[in-house]
Amino acid sequence: MPRLFGTDGVRGLANGLLTADLALKMGDAAVRVFGDDEHDAQGGQGSHDGTKGRQRALIGRDTRVSGDFLASALAAGMSAGGFDVIDVGILPTPGVAFLTSVLNVEMGAVISASHNAMPDNGIKFFARGGFKLPDAKEDEIEEILGTEWKRPTGAGVGRVSHDNVTASNLYIDHLVQSIAPSGERPLKGLRIVVDCANGATSAVAPEALRRAGADVVVINASPDGYNINDHAGSTHPEQLQAMVKASDAVMGVAFDGDADRCIAVDEDGTLVNGDQIMGILARAYQREGKLKDNTLVITVMSNLGLILALKKMGIQTVQTAVGDRYVLEKMLEGGYTLGGEQSGHVINRQFATTGDGTLTALCLANEVMKSGHSLKELAADFPQLPQQLVNVPNVDKMAAATNEAVQAAVRAEEELLGETGRVLLRPSGTEPLVRVMAEAATQEQADAVCARLADVVARELAL
Repeated sequence: MPRLFGTDGVRGLANGLLTADLALKMGDAAVRVFGDDEHDAQGGQGSHDGTKGRQRALIGRDTRVSGDFLASALAAGMSAGGFDVIDVGILPTPGVAFLTSVLNVEMGAVISASHNAMPDNGIKFFARGGFKLPDAKEDEIEEILGTEWKRPTGAGVGRVSHDNVTASNLYIDHLVQSIAPSGERPLKGLRIVVDCANGATSAVAPEALRRAGADVVVINASPDGYNINDHAGSTHPEQLQAMVKASDAVMGVAFDGDADRCIAVDEDGTLVNGDQIMGILARAYQREGKLKDNTLVITVMSNLGLILALKKMGIQTVQTAVGDRYVLEKMLEGGYTLGGEQSGHVINRQFATTGDGTLTALCLANEVMKSGHSLKELAADFPQLPQQLVNVPNVDKMAAATNEAVQAAVRAEEELLGETGRVLLRPSGTEPLVRVMAEAATQEQADAVCARLADVVARELAL
């Protein structure tokens, strides 16, 4: 049976794979895994006698209509297992992570499918402190999912409370204080267009930017349960690009459905991706002495152009597998302060435990104001090498790293490119295919290298 948890929790078609019954069972299993030793030893009863401090969990969600029934089912499973549940309603994923930390609850849960289309949804958990779960902890939840145990009764059963206003204000205050700790308005005079993807940050991001002083033009911030990510947000930036130019804004930012990622647009409507944003922030933090070991943590998918530009600035890079959880693991291991992905997941460990799109937007806008340069000028220092990506289906993906003919072809292309490009073979996490990526000095070179390697992979690894 395939593993239920993917790279970012459990995700799938709501009421298809992800049913209310599954959510209920996940809540039930999660409280058993996160419950304290006393709670476990007593079969879920005795430690909650109505007078002692009860263990707590936090639940937030994005704007999908299916979030209503999934949140109710998840909360039912948790409270039936003896946890008090605080349902904070619609709140960005990083907001739930932040509150999980500052409210000192045993765990947090987010119901969201991020940038996926509306019919999908997902459930992911945060441990105490606001950190995503390691694979081993997810395996524990999956192992006991749906199994019977001695559930609490009477005073041992948990309560469910709802409070979106307090939760949102706590999170917005935290965001604003990240760039304005003394209550100043550092973004005063900056006009910025904000595309909220009709998602979880529709209320949070505009308010945070306004409190920081920005003149905010808002689009796609009218969620109705069905329009999340619908031709809007970070995966569909066309509206943002047009509105930045039409409104004479200095810049624009776009988020995905749960607002853990952010991309930007300069004053000409040109996209500024996650790599360029990370480069801009890394240089700013280096200047301020806040970039630990002058190191930025990136994934293997980050553009070589970013690596080469940072190298000239005296900033080194450390690479990880794709996924912001792996970026965070490396950051914690080395004590690094900044990392992220090309897609716009940027982790700023000074203020967050996960990627936070609204925080990224605030920090980027703040750097535009502090530097005296436009976003276009800042991004120009981090040019992206031309890139091509081809998916090669129906192949033995696990053999890509060991097949001698494939590896010989990779070495030959790398020798041809020298320091002006690179190649990458990456097995899909869910399908029998290999992703072949090439970066080169010109698009023609990248296309040719990618085509040659794709042919070798298809021939040598065919199923």
